Amino acid sequence: MSEAQDEAAGGVPAHPAYMNDICGFLSCLVAVLLYGSNFVPVKKVDTGDGMFFQWVSCAAIWVVGLVGDTLLHSSKAHPAAMLGGVIWATGNITSVPVVKCIGLGLGMLLWGASGLLIGWASSRFGLFGLDPEEVTNPVLNYCGAGLCLLSAVIFFFVKSDVQKPMSPETTPILIEERSLSDIPPPSDSWVDTISPKTRRPLGCVIAVLSGLLFGSSYVPMLYIKHHATSNSSMFTGSSQNDLDYCFAQTCGIFLMSTVYFTIYCAAMKNRPRIYPRAILPGFLTGVMWGIGTYCWLLANRFLGPVVTFPIVTAGYGLVAALWGTVVFKEVKVSRGRMHVVDAALFNGLYSVFHSAHCLPL
Repeated sequence: MSEAQDEAAGGVPAHPAYMNDICGFLSCLVAVLLYGSNFVPVKKVDTGDGMFFQWVSCAAIWVVGLVGDTLLHSSKAHPAAMLGGVIWATGNITSVPVVKCIGLGLGMLLWGASGLLIGWASSRFGLFGLDPEEVTNPVLNYCGAGLCLLSAVIFFFVKSDVQKPMSPETTPILIEERSLSDIPPPSDSWVDTISPKTRRPLGCVIAVLSGLLFGSSYVPMLYIKHHATSNSSMFTGSSQNDLDYCFAQTCGIFLMSTVYFTIYCAAMKNRPRIYPRAILPGFLTGVMWGIGTYCWLLANRFLGPVVTFPIVTAGYGLVAALWGTVVFKEVKVSRGRMHVVDAALFNGLYSVFHSAHCLPL
């Protein structure tokens, strides 16, 4: 097969196998670092209820998708691929409440663990209309999934110390945030009205649910690709190149986030809480996520999603855990740190086990 034919089929140009592996793992590394760090710029910025922040970050994601689509001259994906963006945006509206409830590190660890499980189940058993994946070592595969489940259970025992951003009088880089509301409500976020005892379990439950949505967000793209060769399918002839679906994904993200923000404005009687200081950090968060997604999809071309999915979803949780534990001191008790380490190791072992039986020897 010629290089041009290889590209048209969604593959990569003919290179030595080790070069493809190197490029794939480097792309995974960049994606892991960007995904695991994308909430760092906004960690110390007051975002209130998070609705304005999520809309700004999703707008930035769409800009990255637009630039990427222009530079790569991607082929047009089926509009159904936007459904993945809709699913992701639905989970994303809970991101700020989760970080406020349980912290950056624990939140992203739970997102990654639950996303790993739904991703594994959908590919292993053919959920959501996907073709079930045959594995060479089922025992190793199930052991890896069990470790991932165990890590998710351990995460629930991690106690995080989440603090609100400091007041503008004590933090010079912040200025007083203003709302468009004439009579501001007593609290900027509904999270602040929840008792500490309720906040943590609620945050964990929301994190798991949103993680399931994050892990399912690429199912529409995989479904389209799997049915592209069927003559009776409406997706016949669709591209096999994951990068061609990135812009459709970002369009779905921005469209759905705008819908949610519009509903929020209507619920607030056209008096949404706007935080000017969250605009640039929110835009940076979206740019980091968008570039990380392109790197992940590029890694898929070299290694395949069955290899990259566990690496990226487990990896970004580990990066976020380091940010939360080492930099932001969210986990201060030594026993809590050991829970984080144990769970992170189980999560990492799952990605190793899962990838080991998928990589060619």
